[in-house]
Amino acid sequence: MVTAIAKPAPILAAFSILLSVAFLIMGNGLQLMLLPIRGGIEGFSAFQIGLLGSGYFFGFVLGCTFTPSMIMRVGHIRTFAALVAIASAAALGYPMAVDASIWIVLRLITGFCLAGLYLVVESWLNDQATNETRGALISTYVTVNFTVITVGQMMVTLFQPSSFILFSIASVLVSLAAVPIVMTRSSQPPPITVVRFRPRRMFRLSPTGTVAIFLIGLATGSFWALAPAYANSVSGNVSDAAWFMSAAVIGGALAQLPAGKVSDRIDRRKVLIGLALLCSVVGAALWATTQTSLSWFALGAAFGAGLLPAYAIAAAHVFDFADRSDYVEISAGLLLLNGIGSTIGPLLSSLSIELLGQPGFFLANALIQIALMAYVGFRLSRREGLPVEEKQTFDLGTSAAVSVVGDEDAVQLSDLVVQETA
Repeated sequence: MVTAIAKPAPILAAFSILLSVAFLIMGNGLQLMLLPIRGGIEGFSAFQIGLLGSGYFFGFVLGCTFTPSMIMRVGHIRTFAALVAIASAAALGYPMAVDASIWIVLRLITGFCLAGLYLVVESWLNDQATNETRGALISTYVTVNFTVITVGQMMVTLFQPSSFILFSIASVLVSLAAVPIVMTRSSQPPPITVVRFRPRRMFRLSPTGTVAIFLIGLATGSFWALAPAYANSVSGNVSDAAWFMSAAVIGGALAQLPAGKVSDRIDRRKVLIGLALLCSVVGAALWATTQTSLSWFALGAAFGAGLLPAYAIAAAHVFDFADRSDYVEISAGLLLLNGIGSTIGPLLSSLSIELLGQPGFFLANALIQIALMAYVGFRLSRREGLPVEEKQTFDLGTSAAVSVVGDEDAVQLSDLVVQETA
């Protein structure tokens, strides 16, 4: 009698992919924390530091657009290995050429590479999952993201930011990301689905969600680009700055699922207003805070709790009005729209910092949040919310900021697929 070999659980089968993600995001988290602080040490202006963030997110948008063609030509594994090599080399370029213009170009290159790398790993994760297990697997992926980016940020405390060593560690971590993927025994994912970007169609489907995603990109892009420099300026030491940023990430991670569940019971737009209001109030408190204390770290966690779950809530609101055949377009379109907002956000916030000093970051954030509240409030008066029974149950596997919706049935139903790449 032949005994059937049981297939491993999806998360176990995806372990090598998640391990690659862990190394990759850890290295990127270290750079997110290190570069604004080192830039400040080197005398970069707030606008130049903002340009570093904008360069990264602009590169990310370009990567989302162009790296699928690389996968088409050479496959997932070779694309991943090539992009890892380039991103690793870029991490070593910063201490070798301490110049703002060169750093901006290096950040653009890193953003381009990271977009392609995320595309590969998220395609692979979706291939490992079934429609029944995808939510759990993507939730695990998001949890890994939050965890390892926190670890990466804390690594900035290991050595002086002025040294070469931290950049070397970032390069090593990014390089290690290639090992589990290259050595995996899992088959490569099926062809990538390339779709058109039709923002006007998406706006007609959900004006609130579409505008909110763009505004959330403005706020979160500013946060990742400029908050480390703010935290280092207030605290006066790298360790406290790292703890502040980690508190914000942990706060956002802990608030993600509760905010989603609340939005299942009430109009998601009201949850968006609540999160924006929390960001504004906490931001005002942080603006007035001039020294570190336990309350400063608590405020950082509260700020993250208001800021970081907003993308998933806004995306879930869009999916509430979508047919399954729209999922592919929405997933790709929202990610790209958020990336465009994240490119612009650091520039706007850096101008506020130039005028008002480091706490001016929170003024720019407050203005963005006020605009979000005003628009969402306007839409509340123009369109009734969906009844609870007609809403999609909050699913982080669908609404998380990932590059691919791997629901095979949704892909087959979509009229937006223009090419499937091998």
